[in-house]
Amino acid sequence: MPAARPRVLYVTDLAYPARGRRYCDEDILLTSRLREHFDLALCHPLDAAALMDAYDAVVVRNSGPVLGYQKEYEAFRARALSSGTRVYNPLTGKADMAGKQYLLDLSAAGFPVIPTVDRAQDLNELPAAERYVVKPKLGADSLDLRVLPASGLASLADGAVLIQPCVDFAYEVSFYFVDDDFQYALYAPDRERRWELRPYAATAADLEFARRFIDWNGLGHGIQRVDACRAPDGELLLVELEDLNPYLSLDALPEEARDAFVTVLTASLSRFVHEAHGIRGAHGVDDEAGEVSGAKGTEGAQAALIPA
Repeated sequence: MPAARPRVLYVTDLAYPARGRRYCDEDILLTSRLREHFDLALCHPLDAAALMDAYDAVVVRNSGPVLGYQKEYEAFRARALSSGTRVYNPLTGKADMAGKQYLLDLSAAGFPVIPTVDRAQDLNELPAAERYVVKPKLGADSLDLRVLPASGLASLADGAVLIQPCVDFAYEVSFYFVDDDFQYALYAPDRERRWELRPYAATAADLEFARRFIDWNGLGHGIQRVDACRAPDGELLLVELEDLNPYLSLDALPEEARDAFVTVLTASLSRFVHEAHGIRGAHGVDDEAGEVSGAKGTEGAQAALIPA
């Protein structure tokens, strides 16, 4: 049974050196607001396994790529799953949380994904291109990503890397969801400046595209980011489905949209903690969060805050 106020362990690496961004600012903002509703403590990802038993839920946020602490992350996962610890996002994600294999699976299944292979015998299945992107299956944050001509691919396609054609896209766009509800979209109009983001007015077709991947992943709870690019033919193609610790770029939102997101996140986290005990809308969540927690399907309210 949770305490009078649910106890939440918020996992973040405040010192993570993100290129051109300050992940810590986002977590400082979110924890300052979540602290109004939860008894909350912050810890580094390396400390999460040792501390998590004292909390009602563990929230994994900007904890950085797990490549730098893969062994410790696997131990955290194993302990959380064996003990039944509530981890937000849940550890059942099939996308980046489990590596990049999903890009191969979705590509083979005919989903609108950048065509992807991992073995030399399959290279002829890729569309012809002047350059190709090569990245490790367990990669993150563009670590070890290379762009090579076709002549350099065969020796690298050993099953440990993904190979994709280098798409001449118009721009990249990201769609942000809490649970299965769309919240906002951001895009990079300058393709050379991926993280200089602006609000994006998503169309019905855009949201149908993004929701297809949210439905496929089937998480039910948590924050997900669908990253896509606008291909030369005008269609969207999936670049990445981030379901472990997606950076939210909240600083790119208008204040009212940022506040709306925090309110929805607070309500989602409250439901997540209390549903484990068969309790809804009780134990320390105030009226503001309680009202939102009973209001599913509110994506229009969030989307309306984003200017075209």
